Amino acid sequence: MGTIVLFGGRSEIGVATAARLASGKRVILAGRRADDLAVESRVLRTAGATDVVTTEFDADDTSSHTALIERIVAEHGPIEAAIIAFGILGDAARAQTDVEHALQIAHTDYYAQISVITPLATALRRQGSGTIVVFSSVAGVRVRKANYVYGSTKAGLDGFASGLADALQGSGVRLLLARPGFVIGAMTRELMDSGVKPAPMSVTADQVADAVATAYRKGRGEVWIPGRLRPIFFGMRLLPRAVWRRLPR
Repeated sequence: MGTIVLFGGRSEIGVATAARLASGKRVILAGRRADDLAVESRVLRTAGATDVVTTEFDADDTSSHTALIERIVAEHGPIEAAIIAFGILGDAARAQTDVEHALQIAHTDYYAQISVITPLATALRRQGSGTIVVFSSVAGVRVRKANYVYGSTKAGLDGFASGLADALQGSGVRLLLARPGFVIGAMTRELMDSGVKPAPMSVTADQVADAVATAYRKGRGEVWIPGRLRPIFFGMRLLPRAVWRRLPR
């Protein structure tokens, strides 16, 4: 029986993705207030998980990450897939002037990601198998002025994950890098409530999860969601900066 581990036990996208991989597997939900993950646990059991275990996980407490991963492996055996789905969007306008807020976004969305992914890669290398699912974003492909702090963390994470994927070649371990566009869901609901309209080709958490699960089963190393964003952003990277900075979003 394989074990699926979700770091970010309340993540809408994370739970939806884990649910698509859960059938016949044990699922570990790692999140804050681990004793209050009954709804998420029920979703995974309904999806066919043979067992759901919750464990306390604080993304920002980087000193605890390595020990947590070692304990998960020791207690539950080899990890088949680890889904990294925690993060914050933050307040883009506030982050332009509030250095503490900008640093919080950077810490959770980049620094803490490295703190989890690095010991995970070590553990999976040791077992010689497994997949790490990392959620980047098209926001990091070319950072926009509207949310440059958040976008910069995704750019850094994308580069880190891409380099790690190359470093894992031949180890038996795979990294699947997901690059969704604007996701309509819990994380962006406050933005939309404030009047921000979803970007073109926006997707839902379920659409992201479907695409990631398909890519996972096909053994792919990356997936754009929706797929037609890939050629579009290839073109956007070639736009002159003077044109790029005039784009509204």
